[in-house]
Amino acid sequence: MSLKPILPGSTSATGQQMTLGVMGGGQLGRMFVQAAQAMGYFTAVLDPDPASPAGLISHFHIQTPFDDEQGLAQLMQRCEAITTEFENVPAPALVTLGAHRPVAPSAVCVAVAQDRVLEKARFVKCAPVSGVSPAPHAVVDSVDSLAAVPDDLLPGILKTARLGYDGKGQVRVSTREALAQAWADLGRVTCVIEKLLPLQAECSVIVARGANGQRVSFPVQANTHRDGILALTEVYEGAVPPALAERAVASTLAIADELNYVGVLCVEYFIVQNAAGEPDLIVNEMAPRPHNSGHYTQNACDLSQFEAQVRTLAGLPLPTPRQHSPAIMINLLGDLWFEPNGVRSQQSERPVSPPWDQVLALPGTHLHQYGKLSPRPGRKMGHLNITAPNVEQVRATARQVLALLGLPAL
Repeated sequence: MSLKPILPGSTSATGQQMTLGVMGGGQLGRMFVQAAQAMGYFTAVLDPDPASPAGLISHFHIQTPFDDEQGLAQLMQRCEAITTEFENVPAPALVTLGAHRPVAPSAVCVAVAQDRVLEKARFVKCAPVSGVSPAPHAVVDSVDSLAAVPDDLLPGILKTARLGYDGKGQVRVSTREALAQAWADLGRVTCVIEKLLPLQAECSVIVARGANGQRVSFPVQANTHRDGILALTEVYEGAVPPALAERAVASTLAIADELNYVGVLCVEYFIVQNAAGEPDLIVNEMAPRPHNSGHYTQNACDLSQFEAQVRTLAGLPLPTPRQHSPAIMINLLGDLWFEPNGVRSQQSERPVSPPWDQVLALPGTHLHQYGKLSPRPGRKMGHLNITAPNVEQVRATARQVLALLGLPAL
C-alpha cells in the first residue's frame, strides 16, 4: 500500500476530485462516507441494494454484486483507495482491487476475520506477545474430528467457522450427543467448539493502524449483549478494571502488528474468572472495520473511529484519540418502532416512531439513525450516544432514556 497521502480536497492527475471507495453500503459504510465527505473527499459505494444507507448519500453508488467484474472496475476507476465496511465481502474481490489500488484492510486480514479457524490460529500465534489467549477450543470439520473433541471442552459453544455474526451460527452444547446433533443441525460445515467459561463481562478495543506502522487505540469499551446482539456500551473510568483494560489494549495492538494490519480494527474480549478466582481476559473475535461498540467516539472523542478509518485509508497522520466525556451508547433495534412509549405490543404491525422528542430533551443525547427505510424487529436502525461531564450524570441520563424506550435498565 502506498505511503503517499491522499490529501482531502485535492484532485488527481486527470482532474478528478480525490475519491475514497467502500465495499458495502450498510450503516458503517454510511458513517465512513459522512466522515470522508466532511473532510473534503468524494466517495463511492459498491453495494447491490439501491436503497443502501451509504449508497443513498454517496457521490457515486455502483449497484452491482460485490464480485461483479464490471462493478469492481468502476470502483477502481473512480477511487484512489478502497476500504470495506463488513468482513463478509468476498476476499477475492479485495485481491482484485488490491492489485490496482490501495485497499485497507487487506484481503489477507479480511480473510482471517471471515474464518474462525484462521482467526483462532492467529490469536494463538499472538498469545506469547499479546499475553491473551483464546478460549480452549477444537476444530470440528469431520466425523473423526468430532469424535476427537476433548471431554473438557464440554459444556461449550459450537460456532460455524464462517458467516456467523450477532449470535447467529452458534449453539450451546453440554454433552457429546448434543454436540453431534448441533453439528448436524448446522449442516456439518466446518465449526469451532469453544469451552464455555465463567463469563463475568465483555469488552472490546478499537485500534487504528496506518501503512507506516503508526497505531493508536481508543479507550476500552464495556459491552452488554442481549440475544447475541450488542445492546449497550459504557466507556468511562472504571467501566473496565484498569489492569484488564491495559492488557486488552496491548493485546489488540499486538494482533494488529502481527497481521500488518492497515485500517480500523476491533477486537472483542471476554472477562472471565481464572483458576485463582481473579478476573482474566480471553480474546474472542475480531472485526476488520469500525464496530458498533465504537459508535460513542462520534460524540465523546475528538477523533471518531470513522475519521480514523478515513485517515488510515488516505495515509494521513493518526493523532492519539482523546475522550473528553464519559459516554454510553445504546443500540436502537427495529423492535422500538413497534413498542411505542415503552409499551410492548404483540399486536402492533405498523411501525410507530419512538418518543425522540422526550429522549432528545435530555442533555447530552445524540441520535444517529441509519437511513433504513423500513424498521423490523432485530434490525439495527440507529444508535443513541449519551455524554455527560461525569459518570454519575451519564448513567442517570441513560437510565432515563432506557425507561422512555422501554428497554432493560442499567
